[in-house]
Amino acid sequence: MAVTGIGGLFFRSKDPKALADWYVKHLGVGPTEDNPWIWPQQAGPTVFAPFKADSDYFPADRQWMINFRVDDLDGLIASLKAAGIEVLTKAEWDAPEVGRFARIHDPEGNPIELWEPTAE
Repeated sequence: MAVTGIGGLFFRSKDPKALADWYVKHLGVGPTEDNPWIWPQQAGPTVFAPFKADSDYFPADRQWMINFRVDDLDGLIASLKAAGIEVLTKAEWDAPEVGRFARIHDPEGNPIELWEPTAE
């Protein structure tokens, strides 16, 4: 039921490719030639993907959305709801090859995506 790591960090960029290239070049953070979306780390993969400035993947008034990888999405959702935290789920967010998703917001309105990856 606990968060087990970062599942992804999504943020807007005026030039997503150039920014992603800078992170890879200077920090070693970001996608590899073998997989243009995944940055392998200990404890599981993390998506590192600058989004276009006009993306509608998360609210337009926010520059980022953090994604936390979880091991029991249903249990965490129940716990969050019991605490009075609004949880949004949509069937179209879930994909058998990727996993299941839910979204919440922190007290300041920052978007948080919760991701339970498909079991390997």
